[in-house]
Amino acid sequence: QLQLAESGGDLVQPGGSLRLSCISSGLRTDYFSIGWFRQTPGKEREGIACITSDGTSTNYADSVKGRFTIARDAAKKTVWLQMSNLGPDDTGTYYCASSTSCLSWAPRWFANWGQGTQVTVSA
Repeated sequence: QLQLAESGGDLVQPGGSLRLSCISSGLRTDYFSIGWFRQTPGKEREGIACITSDGTSTNYADSVKGRFTIARDAAKKTVWLQMSNLGPDDTGTYYCASSTSCLSWAPRWFANWGQGTQVTVSA
């Protein structure tokens, strides 16, 4: 069974950086593609980054392209989301989840959601 848990959320100033972690306490994460999502109150959950099971392919939403980097370490059963040049629009609860591929951002294709970690970008 794959159980994911996010960590690393914090309060950060605009222009700052943050690294989120998605750690599996069960199966190795490299059996799955892993996606990062974020959600703010009143809005739908938004897919922002995804990495394939073998780590050779990544996808990014236009809103984060060039600022966020997703990476994974199979041995550590961890997927990271390195975020830089953060702005207020990046504020939200960030979730990771698993899927069989990164072909679709639709949350319904992802499973094993973590509990989320809060990122707040404010001066």
